[in-house]
Amino acid sequence: MAHRRLPGLPQGMTTVPLRELADSAHPVIVRGRHILCGIDGDDRAELHAGGALLVSGGRIAEFGSFEQLSMAYPGAEVFGSAGDIVMPGLVNAHHHTGLTPLQHGTPFLPLELWLPRFIGWRTVDPYLDTLYSAMEMVESGVTTVQHIHGGPTGPREGWLATPDAIMRAYRDIGMRASYSFMWRDRNRFVYGAQEAFLASLPAELRQPLEGMIAGSPSSIGELTAHFEALHDRFGTAEDGLSCVQLAPANLQWCTLESLVAQRKLAERYDVGLHMHLLETPYQRHFAAMDTGGTAVRHLADLGLLGPKMTIGHGIWCTEADIDLLAKTGTCICHNASSGLRLRSGVAPVKEFQQAGIRVALGIDQAGINDDRDMLQEMRVAWNLQRSPGHDFEPLSERQIFRMATENGAATTGFGRSIGRLEVGRAADIVIVDGALLRRPYLDGDTDIVSALVQRAKCGMIRDVLIDGRPVLSDGKITAIDKEVVLAELEASLQRPPSEAERARRALATALHPYLQAFYQDWPMPAPEASFHSFNARY
Repeated sequence: MAHRRLPGLPQGMTTVPLRELADSAHPVIVRGRHILCGIDGDDRAELHAGGALLVSGGRIAEFGSFEQLSMAYPGAEVFGSAGDIVMPGLVNAHHHTGLTPLQHGTPFLPLELWLPRFIGWRTVDPYLDTLYSAMEMVESGVTTVQHIHGGPTGPREGWLATPDAIMRAYRDIGMRASYSFMWRDRNRFVYGAQEAFLASLPAELRQPLEGMIAGSPSSIGELTAHFEALHDRFGTAEDGLSCVQLAPANLQWCTLESLVAQRKLAERYDVGLHMHLLETPYQRHFAAMDTGGTAVRHLADLGLLGPKMTIGHGIWCTEADIDLLAKTGTCICHNASSGLRLRSGVAPVKEFQQAGIRVALGIDQAGINDDRDMLQEMRVAWNLQRSPGHDFEPLSERQIFRMATENGAATTGFGRSIGRLEVGRAADIVIVDGALLRRPYLDGDTDIVSALVQRAKCGMIRDVLIDGRPVLSDGKITAIDKEVVLAELEASLQRPPSEAERARRALATALHPYLQAFYQDWPMPAPEASFHSFNARY
């Protein structure tokens, strides 16, 4: 077995793959006590008691009894046992980085004050950074991720280096990844009035910010060329493990001309778009000032809404926005933990679902425990939509599970090839240890989807297959030695911060009061205008 040495690994250390990824053409049998194929549109679980499925060529080839399949394919490798739960791979439909902002020393603040703190982050190898979060995702049953990168910086000849490292990390661990970069061609640190904001700063703050702005691409031509290069590199992978989408950064970061350009690119290359939108009330206020209406109406007028568009967050949608999103078939990605940690708010997911909007689920930078645990994110999303009152009908665990599987799949570039366990679909399969899920007791009448959403934890995920290959086997990452990756990442950050890193950290901290002053007069919606009430003062 060949050892793979990670870039920059300390002398004498090597990664030791625990096993080579199996040839996807070799037949595999997956068995369980319950095979959860997916959730139908009427909130009905397609659940088979017992049985097994055959995987061949990276696809689900056949359903049957374990006895029949094992007799027909005596040489097949078997995953699962008679007591396990077999389910589709989960989809993290909105992800950014490996090390979390908190690990970088960034305190949790409202979004507009938080994002500029990122300029103070340490420089981290993007390959190791991506492996770190990818391992956490796989261990929680995630088989597909929508990776939204911050975008190119520096000299143009180096723009592809970071995407190359990110996608190589996903490929090395065996994950399916849809890549996009945050396209922005106006503003950088505040919502509009950028020149006035810069002019308000002392020279020692203004000059380095102006240098950062000058070092970032902002012309539509440059950004178009970068997308096309990425699409040529990752968007046509024959094995179906990678693809490329467009990610308009947000309304306040994109000019009207660049939004139109991205719509045309999406049409020309037949790719989806994933756009941060209405994450905070300040973004809603900016849209009103900038367009004279709502952000959603503005996108509709530009022809950007539809099944190919996913709105990331959408917390501050109006009722009219929800109707328009539903009418156009636009998708939404709900990021429950992010809204809580940044005080952005709670999205009206119940109303989205009632309107018929397809809602996916994402972890964003990190979940409520500062990690990438999709099982936990399902629980957070489920609990957030439980308003007081006997007559309120909350979202069901089945709706949440569908958000994390089939709905998420629809927002990536992989569409209908993943998200459910069906003959012909990709064999992205998760096996949950049924004994651990039930221990010490689980009543036989308990709905298995409810048990998964409310009780499943990372330690219960025993095996994960992606494209028919085991990327997690008996709870262990198969292709990469996790401890070696963590050790190298740790070692790379033990060095003292460089002079440039210290300067960026000081700049990020010094900017804080000026950012507060910029937004201090922006209005907040009245509490009585919210969709739900969780308590009462009087």
